Amino acid sequence: MTDKFAAATKTFEDAVSAAKLNVDGLVKSQQEQFEKASAQILKGFDELTALTKGNVDAVVKSGTIVAKGAEEAGKQVASFTQSSLEKSAATGKALLAVKTIQELVELQSSFAKASFETFVKESAKLQELSLKTAKDAFAPINDRLQVTVETLSKPVSKTVVAKAA
Repeated sequence: MTDKFAAATKTFEDAVSAAKLNVDGLVKSQQEQFEKASAQILKGFDELTALTKGNVDAVVKSGTIVAKGAEEAGKQVASFTQSSLEKSAATGKALLAVKTIQELVELQSSFAKASFETFVKESAKLQELSLKTAKDAFAPINDRLQVTVETLSKPVSKTVVAKAA
């Protein structure tokens, strides 16, 4: 009976050892999978952080371009306004010195025509500046938009390919 008891004990010990090996292997496998998944998550987070930083930098660059464009537009408007006021003052003085109604009408017509032409010319310059500023300001954002779409499309395409296979 002792032999049977010893054999049963040996069988039980072997089963416990095998179970222990299986549990250790399972724990090790789970730990490796967890570490691998954690590394992938951290890598994805780092990539997303870099992507976001690039996007913020692009917005800041775009804002700087807009601010410079607005400053230039302000200078143009101020210059035009000052020039218009000076021409109006000079025309006002000239109007006070006219001797006939005909001179008054001619001077006023000439002033109105010149003012309108200058206004159209300055408006066109301001419009060109505005369009250039908008185009220049949108360029860094457009570039980052393309980078973002490419970056965010990569994991999706890998997942779609893996599911299709």
